[in-house]
Amino acid sequence: MRKIFLGFIVYTLAELTLLIVIGQNIGVLSTLLLIIATSVIGIYVMKNKGMNSVQNVKNTLARGEAPGAALVDTFLTFGGGLLLALPGFLTDVLGLFLLMPFSRKMFQPIVYYWMRKKMKKGQFIIVQR
Repeated sequence: MRKIFLGFIVYTLAELTLLIVIGQNIGVLSTLLLIIATSVIGIYVMKNKGMNSVQNVKNTLARGEAPGAALVDTFLTFGGGLLLALPGFLTDVLGLFLLMPFSRKMFQPIVYYWMRKKMKKGQFIIVQR
């Protein structure tokens, strides 16, 4: 619990420091507009690209195939949009990495590992209707 709390404090301080530095370099209004723009883009990505990814998972299941790759793609797309929607530049950079196809391949093994771990513990179940 201490590590999570310490990590949250370090993240918050890093995010605030970055906001102050960028605000001093490009101006306060420009910084605020940039944060608002990335939030709007993140919401758009979650709504449109995320729903397209969910449809891909449904189509994969309808064909009787395992939804592994489509499910991971959906998870990363939605996560990238969510991180873009959150205010802050560190989350924006990570969100962009999750949305870019070439860098998304870097994160796919991590998500597969996490999903396998959850499935073994019985905490992650795929139900087909």
